[in-house]
Amino acid sequence: MSGQKTVESTWRGGLCCDVDMGGFSVTVDEPPSVGGTDLGPEPTSVLLASVASCFTVAIAFCARKRSVELTDLKVSVTGVYDGPKYASITISSQLGCDPSQIDGIIRAAERVCYVTNTLKTAPDIHIKSTPIAPGAA
Repeated sequence: MSGQKTVESTWRGGLCCDVDMGGFSVTVDEPPSVGGTDLGPEPTSVLLASVASCFTVAIAFCARKRSVELTDLKVSVTGVYDGPKYASITISSQLGCDPSQIDGIIRAAERVCYVTNTLKTAPDIHIKSTPIAPGAA
């Protein structure tokens, strides 16, 4: 995969927004305990969901490439908070396949998972802001 990808978030008021991802949309909100309305998952849960879903897909992809039949696959991701960031993220996976194949599949998945590879290498983040003219929204 090459090039770039853009997603767009539109504020709905309060601490809630809708995120458009190329034809798919998800509402993201904060829980009432921090002033949100709980209309969707919180942003930090979405980050963990990105890790879990990408690693799940990477495992399935690598198993298929190795002609290993998966009968079941579960991935759990846990983040440990440290101030306004995660200090650590742990990925736990359970694979329904020949146990002798698991280590190889996991190592291959680590190499191809875009989300975990991005988090491991701390990308440059550039923040740009421009005003919206009144009535333009």
